[in-house]
Amino acid sequence: MSASPRWRPDPELRTVTVSGRTLRVSVRPGDGTLRPLLLMNGIGASLEVLQPFVDALDPRREVIRFDVPGVGGSPKPVLPYTMVTFAPVVAALLRELGHREAVDVLGFSWGGGLAQQFAVQHRRHCRRLVLAATGTGSLMVPAHPRVLSKMLTPRRHRDPGHAQAIAGEIYGGTMRQHPERAAQVLHSASRLGPQRGYYYQLAAGAGWSSLPLLPLIHQPTLVLAGDDDPIIPVANPRLMARLIPRSELHLYRGGHLALVTEARELAPVVDRFLS
Repeated sequence: MSASPRWRPDPELRTVTVSGRTLRVSVRPGDGTLRPLLLMNGIGASLEVLQPFVDALDPRREVIRFDVPGVGGSPKPVLPYTMVTFAPVVAALLRELGHREAVDVLGFSWGGGLAQQFAVQHRRHCRRLVLAATGTGSLMVPAHPRVLSKMLTPRRHRDPGHAQAIAGEIYGGTMRQHPERAAQVLHSASRLGPQRGYYYQLAAGAGWSSLPLLPLIHQPTLVLAGDDDPIIPVANPRLMARLIPRSELHLYRGGHLALVTEARELAPVVDRFLS
């Protein structure tokens, strides 16, 4: 039976241990007619932050999310990890969930780096790729030093007042006029893990760059970027779209958090690309 547009299946939360890593996982069931979508989240944010985007996607699509070690509901890692060593964990997670065929993958911000690594390292698991508000890691056109300095600590995830005070400067877009929305996005539903989890995640991307990997991304790729994103200057997604062989660039009017705050506008763009 086809799904009604109003149908919203409840996500199933579970704890999964694969490759020595224990992860908190959410699976929103689909009806089997569309390819499942795996979401990879930004730094310091639990899987709940992406809920507005998930709700705006076609309800027939299965959506898989997870908290990286030490973030949200996933326990802190015993050993540090890198993009290269964590990509196999994600592949093992998909197999554990019963996905033998390739899924579609969307990486947001920090998760976009992991998604690029995953698409190259485990290409049989990735059919189509969406890179949202993300860059190429250490080799990229950098954000302003004031923006970078505020990204070095998890304070904005722990202090709503601080999140609101800096939202316009670091997130851009509608956060410039409505900075309170950033505090709502980061604090209304997000679960906090130990601070160490944020630093593990930060360290995982230190010194890593996807720049030499971009020509090796053979999947059809949508580069989704805002024209007012202080964290990811627009020169970066333009370069990525040029270097990824089968890519298209969608520039939207907005900032870094638009995938969540303007989910109703951007989710249909993603759905059309994946379908």
